[in-house]
Amino acid sequence: MNFGKITVAVCGLFVVGGVLAAQPRMSREEYIRRYKELVLESQEVYGIPASVKMAQALLESDSGNSRLAREANNHFGIKCKRDWTGMTISHDDDAKGECFRKYASAEESFRDHSEFLDNSPRYQELFKLDPLDYKGWAYGLKAAGYATDPNYPQRLIKIIEENRLYLLDQHKELPEELPRRHEPVGEQLPEPVVSAAEKIDVDNYIVSVQKLRGYALYHNNGSQFIVADNGDTFESLGRKIGISAKRLRKLNDLPANAQLSGGEMVYVRSKAKRSGNGKLIHIVREGDTMHSISQQYGIRLKNLANMNHRDVDARLEVGQQIRLM
Repeated sequence: MNFGKITVAVCGLFVVGGVLAAQPRMSREEYIRRYKELVLESQEVYGIPASVKMAQALLESDSGNSRLAREANNHFGIKCKRDWTGMTISHDDDAKGECFRKYASAEESFRDHSEFLDNSPRYQELFKLDPLDYKGWAYGLKAAGYATDPNYPQRLIKIIEENRLYLLDQHKELPEELPRRHEPVGEQLPEPVVSAAEKIDVDNYIVSVQKLRGYALYHNNGSQFIVADNGDTFESLGRKIGISAKRLRKLNDLPANAQLSGGEMVYVRSKAKRSGNGKLIHIVREGDTMHSISQQYGIRLKNLANMNHRDVDARLEVGQQIRLM
């Protein structure tokens, strides 16, 4: 036997001819091809759009390259919780050495994630959405407390549209060649720093999703917003939903010449004067503005600025604390 040609995989590394080499990263395209059938099955059995589930898996597992995915078959970063009796793995996340679920296979991980969404009261309104409304699902997951990252919906939507994953929802074949992206999906935007004051229990929170002239209607901090479609303008949107463009700009604390972009939150009722959902502070991240924070938490821009003794267009520093109430 020629031992010099033996290849052995050890903890994410390969021993090739006695030389330790790093395991090749899985590309986004490879991940999609490998697990496509699992998200299609989830769509068929549970009603979760295949595009959304695949985007979540890509984002949460770094296209299958994260430690949790490689060593625990955990593709969605699901923690143990009190009712978990299966295998576990210790992993540093919000705190050091947190308990995460470990699965015997990727299939178990995908199924457990589907059952988690299907059995949680706070996600039930999402299942009433149009099955092709991946944007509604993306924003609904965030509104229901699935992720602390304020950019979570945009990240999911970007992955879906870059890879044409919406074709899966339509039971159509993906193109033979998908964009080849080898960089970690999860590194495009850093995870937010969450203070102790922000860590609230949202397990029993229910996001109310209704319809307003064809748009999913979301509730946030006592107010309501919709998500603009590509090609919408304040004028065209106003005609569709019966609210003038001038009023829409005012409700969203925008100047008279402000333009609208697809995927943007548009409040259709007055925002609150302060946070009413238990959040005390926001930790500023790269790209945050006073306006984006006011939209995220459903707080009037002027009130948010006054609470923090700042101008509405004040420049913010990463890591800075912004009061919400």
